[in-house]
Amino acid sequence: MKMTRKFAIGAALLTAGIGSAFAQGGGGRGRGPQVPGLTLTTPDFEDGGIIPDKYTQNSKDPVSPKLEWSHVPAGTESFVLLMHDPDVAMGKKTDDVTHWMAFNIPGTATELAQGQPADAKLPDGEIQIVNTGRKVGFMGSGAGAAGPYHHYTWELFALDTKLDLGPDATRAQVVAAMEGHILGKGVLVGRFHK
Repeated sequence: MKMTRKFAIGAALLTAGIGSAFAQGGGGRGRGPQVPGLTLTTPDFEDGGIIPDKYTQNSKDPVSPKLEWSHVPAGTESFVLLMHDPDVAMGKKTDDVTHWMAFNIPGTATELAQGQPADAKLPDGEIQIVNTGRKVGFMGSGAGAAGPYHHYTWELFALDTKLDLGPDATRAQVVAAMEGHILGKGVLVGRFHK
């Protein structure tokens, strides 16, 4: 296989321990150093770790974990948060379980406190939609004990706009309205089964 000149130069730079911007898509075009992307974390469990029971259906009244984010892209007007279980194929389709979806979280926000109220509209303009359990707001993780751990995924999207939707919107409608407005995305994963 013949190596292209650009690939050969990039490989040589990486071998020498330099050129990370080249490897990350900078391509040596003088774009400067890469900055970290939108980062989503929680102090309540380690990314990729086991979700404590108080945030799951092992608790009588599960609460949402505290979420924190940093490296917000310039021009962010609002955030959309989606928590889902991608390890489920509902109705023999590609649909999975929506545990929580909120949008129009203010672009100035850098966290959501633990135990978000289950109100469709919050005073800061945030809107929460109905989850797969047919309730507004957060639904704790609930994978059964018979199978493997499920990977509960929180996805935070930074948008250059606010969405013109109400609390009766569906997940599909929110996702469709986000198209063409996403400035960055942060992901957090926790594992759980009963």
